[in-house]
Amino acid sequence: MRLIREYFMTTLGVIVVAIGICFFLIPANLATGGITGLAMVINHLMPSISIGVILLFLNIILFAVGFIAIGPQFGAKTIYASFLLTGVIYIFDTFFKLSGPMADDLLVNLIVGILIQGIGLGIVFNQNASTGGTDIIAKVLNKFMHFDIGKSLLMADFVVVILAGLTFGLNLGIYAFLGIVFNGVIIDNVIEGFSIKVSVSIISKESDQIQKYIVEIIERGATIYTAKGAYTMSNKEIITSVMSKKEFIRLKRFIKEIDKDAFVMISNVREVLGEGFYS
Repeated sequence: MRLIREYFMTTLGVIVVAIGICFFLIPANLATGGITGLAMVINHLMPSISIGVILLFLNIILFAVGFIAIGPQFGAKTIYASFLLTGVIYIFDTFFKLSGPMADDLLVNLIVGILIQGIGLGIVFNQNASTGGTDIIAKVLNKFMHFDIGKSLLMADFVVVILAGLTFGLNLGIYAFLGIVFNGVIIDNVIEGFSIKVSVSIISKESDQIQKYIVEIIERGATIYTAKGAYTMSNKEIITSVMSKKEFIRLKRFIKEIDKDAFVMISNVREVLGEGFYS
């Protein structure tokens, strides 16, 4: 079931990426990094070769890197995502090709296109996959050098942007550079949004029921501390736990039902490692 969900989310992310590329970036000649940008440059120099064919050839070269450095699971998902992206781009380019950019303003095309593409890439990366190309390089840098995915992608795409500037002109090259910076920021924020968790601290007279609800119903671990209240000078139990936002919503509803006077403190946690959580 988990594998089906991962492939579904990967498919959704790839379609979102293709929409940003085909309807905003390609019509405006905005080669904002990646092998898609490199394919645009090659296509401009050799129009007889379609972008889809170029993408296929370039991805094959980099697949071996993904298998060796990341592992077969990442490689399998990447092959699926990259072939799907190539196919979706081919369909859009064949049946829904635009005669010109969606908007007259180049900056509007850049912002909207990168925003859509970045959200899609963030979804794909969050499934431990990639759309191929320089995304594979970014994932390798993330795994072994511990760089953020967005920053890794920025470094991998910089050379492509230089080529785009030489091919399409300095003006479009500058826009492309802004695009890869914006793209990196969007990807990191999307990934963080998926992985963010909630740390909860609870003081309640019904601590036994709350502890039981967390462990048995929500199926999360909890830690109990004994503390003394500064005002009453009486001993109290503090329950702490980490869970997803959806799980916290259920817990908050339960706490309100059994103890309206409970003291609950929450804070966002960017990353959690250990049993029950995945890095």
